[in-house]
Amino acid sequence: MPKYSEKSKAILGNAHPDLKVLFNEVIKHFDCSILESYRSIERQQMLFRKGHSKLDGINKKSKHNYIPSLAVDVVPYPVDWKNHKRMYFFGGVVLGIAKMLKAEGKIDSSIRWGGDWDGDTHIKDQTFIDLPHFEIKK
Repeated sequence: MPKYSEKSKAILGNAHPDLKVLFNEVIKHFDCSILESYRSIERQQMLFRKGHSKLDGINKKSKHNYIPSLAVDVVPYPVDWKNHKRMYFFGGVVLGIAKMLKAEGKIDSSIRWGGDWDGDTHIKDQTFIDLPHFEIKK
């Protein structure tokens, strides 16, 4: 059975409790790595300047800029940035597990994914794609 590295565990430790429950369930079914949860305003601004985020952290905060973090970046392991089909498949698995956990009362939050921001299951209508990004939807 897959398990998180110590680094992934530490990163997930900074996340919202519902994200912890979700990804501790996900790892039982799909090997993955937690890349980021909380991020500083300075890091947010750097990612914004590079075009990796639409939010600058000052005028608009990212859900990563809160403690605990309201967002995590997670990818299937082993990481293959060019295998988008696998990342979309992984996103669907995560969203399915999230819906199941919410229905069972194990998490309170709905989850939004950066591959389908509007949650309409149509992935071709996105203007900004962030496949590793999962966040608390409020």
